[in-house]
Amino acid sequence: QAGLSTEQVASARIVISALVLLAGVALLRPSLLRVRPGEWRVLVAYGLFAVAGVQLFYFISASRVPVGVAILLEFTSPVLIAFWVRFVRGVRLPRPMWAGIALAMAGLAMVARVTEGLRLDTLGLLAGLGAAVCSAVYFLLGEHGVSTRHPLGMVTWGMVFGAVAMCAVAPPWTFPREALTASASFGPWHPPVYVLLVAVALISTVLAYLAGITALRYLPASVASVLGLCEPLVATALAWAMLGEALAVVQLVGAAVLLTGATIVQLQSGRTTSGTPAEPLPDAVPER
Repeated sequence: QAGLSTEQVASARIVISALVLLAGVALLRPSLLRVRPGEWRVLVAYGLFAVAGVQLFYFISASRVPVGVAILLEFTSPVLIAFWVRFVRGVRLPRPMWAGIALAMAGLAMVARVTEGLRLDTLGLLAGLGAAVCSAVYFLLGEHGVSTRHPLGMVTWGMVFGAVAMCAVAPPWTFPREALTASASFGPWHPPVYVLLVAVALISTVLAYLAGITALRYLPASVASVLGLCEPLVATALAWAMLGEALAVVQLVGAAVLLTGATIVQLQSGRTTSGTPAEPLPDAVPER
């Protein structure tokens, strides 16, 4: 709302994050930047889908539907992963997990108001689902990548390749200077736009990724992932308090139903059914 397009905001966020991570890791842990020849394909795909795709689709969605709805749509990624594990990998899943999937889909339908003629913006909803698909790719590629690489090295290279992709979509050097230096309205504050962009990159991307990695060193993945499901509720509350966005009662109920279903899916990810191990699902949702 401050004169930059959604593509430009996503590009600025990823480029700043990539520069910070690359400089920090090169200075403190340069060994994490070493890449074996066979790893480049995974790292490039990770950057294109898990970083650029997630951020771009999310920002497009958030610009057309309430922020809380955009995040909730992205949080359907555990459901998509469950379908991938069952029908592509052929792993049988526990019945409670399917109940969780059904709950999540019902909650999504309530949030999207599908019974009321899809009152929310269609492109915004599709972009949110695109973010969910890219988020699922984030987990599946990340699950494969961190088996041989340190998570911080994986995230750093992902940001670098994501930044290259976003520079092709919205080159930072083409941003209008007047838009970057203009004052933005952010609740009661009116900081320059470039300050908000740096804050978004450092706080909600770099620090969020590092906090998530640190948490997984001390908490079981299932516990950390359930705690991460609080993000949509926090985002919705902040959007209401700072941006004046509000959800209807049916959408609030749908949000609770969706989060309940997603929680069941995550908690059941390590259970077994009919003697067949249920393959663990990747457990955390990518940070924005």
